Amino acid sequence: MAIARRVFLFIAVNLLVVLTISVTMSVLGIAPYLSARGIDYQSLAIFCLMWGMGGAFISLALSRVLAKWMMRVQVIDPKKPGSTALARIHQKVQHFATMANLPAMPEVGIYDSPEINAFATGPTKSRALVAVSTGLLHSMNDEEVDGVIAHEVAHIANGDMVTMTLVQGVVNAFAMFLSRIAAWTISQGVREEMRGTVNLIATIAFDFLLSFLGSIGVAAFSRYREFRADADGARLAGRGKMIAALEALRRNADLRGRGEREEAPEAIAAFQISPTRNRVLSLFSTHPPLEVRIDRLRRAL
Repeated sequence: MAIARRVFLFIAVNLLVVLTISVTMSVLGIAPYLSARGIDYQSLAIFCLMWGMGGAFISLALSRVLAKWMMRVQVIDPKKPGSTALARIHQKVQHFATMANLPAMPEVGIYDSPEINAFATGPTKSRALVAVSTGLLHSMNDEEVDGVIAHEVAHIANGDMVTMTLVQGVVNAFAMFLSRIAAWTISQGVREEMRGTVNLIATIAFDFLLSFLGSIGVAAFSRYREFRADADGARLAGRGKMIAALEALRRNADLRGRGEREEAPEAIAAFQISPTRNRVLSLFSTHPPLEVRIDRLRRAL
């Protein structure tokens, strides 16, 4: 059921993106970028910006709702009687949100997962969500939890969700723009009756290639933002607590590597504070190695 729900949400969001952008372009009267005379570069630029940036920002606008649905996050209501541990999590988020001068208190939630993890998401600093896993509650002490929550609140305070959306949108737009120019150029070298097919195939191929290469830059920027969130989390909670949190995550990663812990589903890997066991090339990693993050905090004065 969980997989079916995620697939349904993925399809629904993409249909919403396509419908919204298509209607917007129709209302604005944006003309097709290809004509008998060749490429209309102004129309192509607008087309790529609409699809590249529009899709990214629609996804951002829905991020908090989607995170709750996909991960079955239960929002913690501090006014209702319940677990003391959950009440402490809410208090910690409130404390660090106040220290970070957030304009509004983020929603706080918990989701069922054996992984020691947490995430922050939301379209703005005023409409954010901080969620922690049940594995984190069961495996971390108070100081380690402080470090994790301070890190997530720092992401919100730094506007990382919006910043990463802007970066991804720009990369998407450039990839679309360059791929269509390259595909059209190649299609001009074949017979006229074959140009449409060649242009379509080349566009898809270049979209994939340029998006793949662009993800290197997006990942590098994400790693930079992680270092910054670590540093700001250390200022909020204390450097010792931030290091303790990362050390706990490293121990958990070591156990996963030996098969002693259950790995988180690939579908939620992008939300995580710590890397999954399924490692990829370092150029494409959105999180720096935990050892490097810990060493940088220890060397900071």
